[in-house]
Amino acid sequence: MGDGLSAIGLGWYYMSQYQQLDVWKLSVQLVGKVYKLTKTFPIAEQFGLTSQIRRSATSIPANIAEGYGRLTSGDYLRFLSIARGSLFELETHLHVAIEVQLLDKADCEIYFAEIQRIGKMLTGLIRSIRQKDQSSLRELSADYDFDS
Repeated sequence: MGDGLSAIGLGWYYMSQYQQLDVWKLSVQLVGKVYKLTKTFPIAEQFGLTSQIRRSATSIPANIAEGYGRLTSGDYLRFLSIARGSLFELETHLHVAIEVQLLDKADCEIYFAEIQRIGKMLTGLIRSIRQKDQSSLRELSADYDFDS
């Protein structure tokens, strides 16, 4: 019997540590940039958009890390999906900040480009894990005779 059994639900097992993932590194850098950006917001927004923008940004790398620490690839995929949702939430908050004139649209273009890049990377990571899981299941099926 091959190593198929150990790979069930652990397609992510063969990846490097989450801190080495480019998507995690970029999302941490985005958090730093977002914190600097929101320092210019009025104090009246401290518990409004400032907090919402910072929380959604922070949630992205945090969910990548938390999902990596889970025991199954299904859990990891769920947390990557949450990270992706937080990315869309951040993008929406930035659009709202533009709408209420806390930010200038031209100043946000770089953030929107980074958000798009991170989103593509998250989607790619999700696809990769799903493909590895399918490969592991096929390998396991080949190791066992389910017809007997």
